[in-house]
Amino acid sequence: MISVNDLSPGELAALLHFHADAGVEWLLEEEAVDRFAEFEMMKAARRSAAPAPQATEGREQATRSSGSSAQRAAPQAERSAQRPQPAIPDGEAVQQARLAAESARSLAELKTALEAFNGCNLKHSARSTIFAGGDAASGIMLIGSAPGADDDREGQPFAGRPGQLLDKMLAAIGLDRNGILMTQVIPWRPPGNRAASPAEMDICRPFIERQIVLAEPKVILLLGNFAARVFFGEGDTIHGLRGQWREIAIGDRRIPAIATLHPQDLLTAPVNKRLAWNDLLQFQAKLTEANSAS
Repeated sequence: MISVNDLSPGELAALLHFHADAGVEWLLEEEAVDRFAEFEMMKAARRSAAPAPQATEGREQATRSSGSSAQRAAPQAERSAQRPQPAIPDGEAVQQARLAAESARSLAELKTALEAFNGCNLKHSARSTIFAGGDAASGIMLIGSAPGADDDREGQPFAGRPGQLLDKMLAAIGLDRNGILMTQVIPWRPPGNRAASPAEMDICRPFIERQIVLAEPKVILLLGNFAARVFFGEGDTIHGLRGQWREIAIGDRRIPAIATLHPQDLLTAPVNKRLAWNDLLQFQAKLTEANSAS
Protein backbone atom coordinates (compact mmCIF):
# COMPACT_ATOMS: atom_id res chain seq x y z
CA MET A 1 0.00 0.00 0.00
CA ILE A 2 1.40 3.42 -0.96
CA SER A 3 1.69 5.94 1.86
CA VAL A 4 1.08 9.65 1.41
CA ASN A 5 4.65 10.19 2.57
CA ASP A 6 5.88 8.26 -0.48
CA LEU A 7 4.25 10.68 -2.94
CA SER A 8 5.82 13.79 -4.38
CA PRO A 9 3.88 17.09 -4.11
CA GLY A 10 2.90 16.81 -7.78
CA GLU A 11 1.68 13.22 -7.39
CA LEU A 12 -0.25 14.12 -4.26
CA ALA A 13 -1.93 17.06 -6.01
CA ALA A 14 -2.88 14.85 -8.97
CA LEU A 15 -4.34 12.24 -6.59
CA LEU A 16 -6.41 14.86 -4.75
CA HIS A 17 -7.77 16.24 -8.03
CA PHE A 18 -8.63 12.70 -9.16
CA HIS A 19 -10.65 12.14 -5.99
CA ALA A 20 -12.35 15.53 -6.36
CA ASP A 21 -13.36 14.75 -9.95
CA ALA A 22 -14.72 11.41 -8.78
CA GLY A 23 -16.98 13.18 -6.29
CA VAL A 24 -14.91 12.65 -3.09
CA GLU A 25 -15.01 16.05 -1.46
CA TRP A 26 -14.40 15.60 2.27
CA LEU A 27 -11.87 13.80 4.47
CA LEU A 28 -13.88 12.46 7.37
CA GLU A 29 -11.06 11.27 9.64
CA GLU A 30 -7.49 12.39 10.24
CA GLU A 31 -6.40 8.74 10.74
CA ALA A 32 -7.72 5.37 9.64
CA VAL A 33 -10.23 3.79 12.00
CA ASP A 34 -10.62 0.03 12.48
CA ARG A 35 -14.42 -0.19 12.30
CA PHE A 36 -14.43 -3.97 12.81
CA ALA A 37 -12.58 -3.73 16.13
CA GLU A 38 -14.79 -0.81 17.14
CA PHE A 39 -17.90 -2.89 16.43
CA GLU A 40 -16.61 -5.85 18.47
CA MET A 41 -15.92 -3.53 21.42
CA MET A 42 -19.45 -2.15 21.21
CA LYS A 43 -20.93 -5.67 21.24
CA ALA A 44 -18.82 -6.64 24.26
CA ALA A 45 -19.92 -3.50 26.11
CA ARG A 46 -23.58 -4.27 25.42
CA ARG A 47 -23.22 -7.85 26.71
CA SER A 48 -21.56 -6.74 29.93
CA ALA A 49 -24.20 -4.04 30.53
CA ALA A 50 -27.20 -6.30 29.75
CA PRO A 51 -29.71 -6.42 32.72
CA ALA A 52 -31.32 -9.54 34.19
CA PRO A 53 -33.84 -11.29 31.87
CA GLN A 54 -36.91 -10.80 34.15
CA ALA A 55 -36.27 -7.10 34.66
CA THR A 56 -35.61 -6.68 30.95
CA GLU A 57 -38.90 -8.39 30.04
CA GLY A 58 -40.88 -6.06 32.34
CA ARG A 59 -39.23 -2.97 30.92
CA GLU A 60 -39.75 -4.15 27.36
CA GLN A 61 -43.48 -4.61 27.95
CA ALA A 62 -43.75 -1.14 29.47
CA THR A 63 -41.76 0.33 26.61
CA ARG A 64 -43.95 -1.36 23.97
CA SER A 65 -47.08 -0.11 25.70
CA SER A 66 -45.89 3.48 26.03
CA GLY A 67 -44.41 3.42 22.54
CA SER A 68 -47.70 2.33 20.99
CA SER A 69 -49.56 5.10 22.82
CA ALA A 70 -46.99 7.72 21.76
CA GLN A 71 -47.14 6.54 18.15
CA ARG A 72 -50.94 6.81 18.10
CA ALA A 73 -50.74 10.28 19.60
CA ALA A 74 -48.01 11.56 17.23
CA PRO A 75 -49.23 14.56 15.21
CA GLN A 76 -50.05 13.85 11.59
CA ALA A 77 -47.90 16.79 10.54
CA GLU A 78 -44.80 15.26 12.13
CA ARG A 79 -45.30 11.94 10.33
CA SER A 80 -45.90 13.76 7.04
CA ALA A 81 -42.68 15.73 7.45
CA GLN A 82 -40.71 12.49 7.46
CA ARG A 83 -42.05 11.43 4.07
CA PRO A 84 -40.16 12.51 0.92
CA GLN A 85 -41.78 15.40 -0.89
CA PRO A 86 -43.44 14.42 -4.18
CA ALA A 87 -41.47 15.33 -7.28
CA ILE A 88 -42.79 18.09 -9.52
CA PRO A 89 -43.61 16.76 -13.01
CA ASP A 90 -41.06 17.94 -15.55
CA GLY A 91 -43.62 19.84 -17.61
CA GLU A 92 -44.87 21.72 -14.58
CA ALA A 93 -41.30 22.47 -13.46
CA VAL A 94 -40.47 23.92 -16.89
CA GLN A 95 -43.54 26.16 -16.71
CA GLN A 96 -42.61 27.32 -13.21
CA ALA A 97 -39.06 28.06 -14.41
CA ARG A 98 -40.39 30.16 -17.30
CA LEU A 99 -42.64 32.19 -15.02
CA ALA A 100 -39.85 32.74 -12.49
CA ALA A 101 -37.32 33.76 -15.15
CA GLU A 102 -39.64 36.04 -17.11
CA SER A 103 -40.70 37.87 -13.96
CA ALA A 104 -37.10 39.06 -13.39
CA ARG A 105 -36.40 42.57 -14.67
CA SER A 106 -32.71 42.64 -13.76
CA LEU A 107 -29.86 40.21 -13.20
CA ALA A 108 -30.18 40.76 -9.45
CA GLU A 109 -33.86 39.78 -9.58
CA LEU A 110 -33.03 36.78 -11.75
CA LYS A 111 -30.46 35.60 -9.21
CA THR A 112 -33.05 35.88 -6.44
CA ALA A 113 -35.59 33.96 -8.53
CA LEU A 114 -33.06 31.23 -9.31
CA GLU A 115 -32.07 30.81 -5.66
CA ALA A 116 -35.75 30.51 -4.67
CA PHE A 117 -36.57 28.00 -7.42
CA ASN A 118 -36.83 24.37 -6.24
CA GLY A 119 -38.22 22.67 -9.34
CA CYS A 120 -34.96 21.05 -10.48
CA ASN A 121 -33.69 17.93 -8.71
CA LEU A 122 -30.09 19.03 -9.26
CA LYS A 123 -30.51 21.77 -6.67
CA HIS A 124 -31.20 19.22 -3.93
CA SER A 125 -27.86 17.44 -4.40
CA ALA A 126 -25.71 20.55 -4.95
CA ARG A 127 -24.16 22.69 -2.26
CA SER A 128 -24.33 26.01 -4.15
CA THR A 129 -26.47 27.78 -6.71
CA ILE A 130 -23.95 29.18 -9.21
CA PHE A 131 -25.01 32.44 -10.80
CA ALA A 132 -23.08 34.78 -13.09
CA GLY A 133 -19.93 36.55 -12.02
CA GLY A 134 -18.13 39.55 -13.47
CA ASP A 135 -19.31 42.61 -15.40
CA ALA A 136 -22.47 42.46 -17.51
CA ALA A 137 -21.86 45.96 -18.87
CA SER A 138 -18.84 44.71 -20.81
CA GLY A 139 -21.00 43.26 -23.59
CA ILE A 140 -18.90 40.08 -23.43
CA MET A 141 -20.48 36.87 -22.15
CA LEU A 142 -18.74 33.57 -21.50
CA ILE A 143 -20.96 30.53 -20.94
CA GLY A 144 -19.74 27.18 -19.66
CA SER A 145 -21.60 23.90 -19.26
CA ALA A 146 -22.19 23.19 -15.55
CA PRO A 147 -20.45 23.71 -12.21
CA GLY A 148 -17.72 21.31 -11.20
CA ALA A 149 -16.72 20.24 -7.69
CA ASP A 150 -14.55 23.34 -7.14
CA ASP A 151 -17.32 25.66 -8.35
CA ASP A 152 -19.83 23.99 -6.03
CA ARG A 153 -17.48 24.31 -3.05
CA GLU A 154 -16.56 27.94 -3.67
CA GLY A 155 -19.95 29.11 -4.94
CA GLN A 156 -18.63 30.78 -8.08
CA PRO A 157 -18.20 29.79 -11.75
CA PHE A 158 -14.88 28.50 -13.07
CA ALA A 159 -13.02 27.86 -9.82
CA GLY A 160 -10.09 25.53 -9.17
CA ARG A 161 -7.60 24.41 -11.81
CA PRO A 162 -9.97 24.88 -14.78
CA GLY A 163 -10.62 28.42 -13.61
CA GLN A 164 -6.92 29.14 -13.26
CA LEU A 165 -6.31 27.93 -16.80
CA LEU A 166 -9.25 29.98 -18.05
CA ASP A 167 -7.78 33.09 -16.43
CA LYS A 168 -4.57 32.51 -18.40
CA MET A 169 -6.52 31.98 -21.61
CA LEU A 170 -8.41 35.24 -21.12
CA ALA A 171 -5.27 37.16 -20.19
CA ALA A 172 -3.65 35.99 -23.44
CA ILE A 173 -6.27 37.99 -25.41
CA GLY A 174 -6.34 40.96 -23.06
CA LEU A 175 -9.36 39.99 -20.94
CA ASP A 176 -9.98 39.47 -17.23
CA ARG A 177 -12.73 37.49 -15.51
CA ASN A 178 -13.81 40.59 -13.56
CA GLY A 179 -14.22 42.55 -16.78
CA ILE A 180 -16.61 40.15 -18.56
CA LEU A 181 -19.75 38.22 -17.59
CA MET A 182 -19.06 34.56 -16.80
CA THR A 183 -21.85 32.05 -16.26
CA GLN A 184 -22.93 28.46 -16.94
CA VAL A 185 -25.86 26.77 -18.64
CA ILE A 186 -26.70 24.66 -15.56
CA PRO A 187 -26.60 26.52 -12.21
CA TRP A 188 -26.24 23.41 -10.03
CA ARG A 189 -23.54 20.76 -10.11
CA PRO A 190 -24.86 17.41 -11.39
CA PRO A 191 -23.85 14.53 -9.06
CA GLY A 192 -20.46 13.11 -9.99
CA ASN A 193 -20.10 15.78 -12.72
CA ARG A 194 -22.40 13.81 -15.01
CA ALA A 195 -24.07 15.55 -17.94
CA ALA A 196 -27.46 17.11 -17.23
CA SER A 197 -30.40 15.13 -18.58
CA PRO A 198 -32.67 16.58 -21.32
CA ALA A 199 -35.40 17.17 -18.71
CA GLU A 200 -32.98 19.00 -16.41
CA MET A 201 -31.79 21.11 -19.33
CA ASP A 202 -35.35 22.05 -20.25
CA ILE A 203 -35.96 23.19 -16.67
CA CYS A 204 -32.77 25.27 -16.53
CA ARG A 205 -33.03 26.76 -20.03
CA PRO A 206 -35.43 29.63 -19.17
CA PHE A 207 -32.94 30.97 -16.61
CA ILE A 208 -29.88 31.03 -18.88
CA GLU A 209 -31.89 32.47 -21.77
CA ARG A 210 -33.31 35.20 -19.54
CA GLN A 211 -29.81 35.90 -18.29
CA ILE A 212 -28.68 36.52 -21.87
CA VAL A 213 -31.65 38.81 -22.53
CA LEU A 214 -30.94 40.89 -19.43
CA ALA A 215 -27.15 41.02 -19.97
CA GLU A 216 -27.48 42.06 -23.63
CA PRO A 217 -24.05 40.76 -24.72
CA LYS A 218 -22.55 41.77 -28.06
CA VAL A 219 -20.67 38.48 -28.40
CA ILE A 220 -20.76 35.10 -26.63
CA LEU A 221 -18.00 32.55 -26.08
CA LEU A 222 -19.26 29.03 -25.36
CA LEU A 223 -17.01 26.63 -23.47
CA GLY A 224 -17.37 22.90 -23.88
CA ASN A 225 -19.42 20.30 -25.66
CA PHE A 226 -22.63 20.64 -23.64
CA ALA A 227 -22.90 24.45 -23.90
CA ALA A 228 -22.22 24.35 -27.65
CA ARG A 229 -24.89 21.69 -28.25
CA VAL A 230 -27.48 23.58 -26.18
CA PHE A 231 -27.14 26.82 -28.13
CA PHE A 232 -26.21 25.52 -31.56
CA GLY A 233 -28.87 22.80 -31.49
CA GLU A 234 -26.59 20.12 -32.92
CA GLY A 235 -25.39 16.77 -31.65
CA ASP A 236 -21.82 17.02 -32.91
CA THR A 237 -18.79 16.99 -30.58
CA ILE A 238 -16.99 20.16 -29.57
CA HIS A 239 -14.35 19.41 -32.22
CA GLY A 240 -17.03 19.71 -34.89
CA LEU A 241 -18.73 22.73 -33.32
CA ARG A 242 -15.74 24.84 -32.31
CA GLY A 243 -14.10 27.63 -34.27
CA GLN A 244 -17.17 28.64 -36.30
CA TRP A 245 -19.12 31.86 -35.78
CA ARG A 246 -22.87 31.33 -35.58
CA GLU A 247 -25.82 33.35 -34.38
CA ILE A 248 -27.85 32.52 -31.28
CA ALA A 249 -31.49 33.63 -31.41
CA ILE A 250 -32.66 34.75 -27.97
CA GLY A 251 -35.93 36.66 -27.86
CA ASP A 252 -35.84 39.24 -30.64
CA ARG A 253 -32.05 39.38 -30.72
CA ARG A 254 -29.48 37.43 -32.72
CA ILE A 255 -26.09 37.31 -31.02
CA PRO A 256 -22.83 36.13 -32.64
CA ALA A 257 -21.29 33.21 -30.75
CA ILE A 258 -18.30 30.92 -31.10
CA ALA A 259 -17.49 27.73 -29.21
CA THR A 260 -14.19 26.37 -28.01
CA LEU A 261 -12.93 23.63 -25.72
CA HIS A 262 -13.61 23.85 -22.01
CA PRO A 263 -10.53 24.40 -19.79
CA GLN A 264 -11.16 20.99 -18.21
CA ASP A 265 -10.88 19.45 -21.68
CA LEU A 266 -7.52 21.16 -22.10
CA LEU A 267 -6.27 19.90 -18.74
CA THR A 268 -7.20 16.39 -19.82
CA ALA A 269 -5.70 16.72 -23.32
CA PRO A 270 -3.16 19.60 -23.41
CA VAL A 271 -2.42 18.88 -27.09
CA ASN A 272 -5.71 20.62 -27.92
CA LYS A 273 -4.56 23.96 -26.52
CA ARG A 274 -3.52 25.07 -29.99
CA LEU A 275 -7.11 24.60 -31.19
CA ALA A 276 -8.43 26.68 -28.32
CA TRP A 277 -5.82 29.36 -29.03
CA ASN A 278 -7.02 29.67 -32.63
CA ASP A 279 -10.60 30.05 -31.36
CA LEU A 280 -9.55 32.72 -28.87
CA LEU A 281 -7.82 34.68 -31.63
CA GLN A 282 -11.07 34.63 -33.61
CA PHE A 283 -12.94 35.79 -30.53
CA GLN A 284 -10.45 38.62 -29.99
CA ALA A 285 -10.82 39.74 -33.62
CA LYS A 286 -14.63 39.81 -33.26
CA LEU A 287 -14.32 41.93 -30.13
CA THR A 288 -12.11 44.41 -31.95
CA GLU A 289 -14.61 44.55 -34.79
CA ALA A 290 -17.54 45.06 -32.40
CA ASN A 291 -15.72 47.82 -30.51
CA SER A 292 -14.88 49.60 -33.77
CA ALA A 293 -18.51 49.49 -34.89
CA SER A 294 -19.87 50.91 -31.63
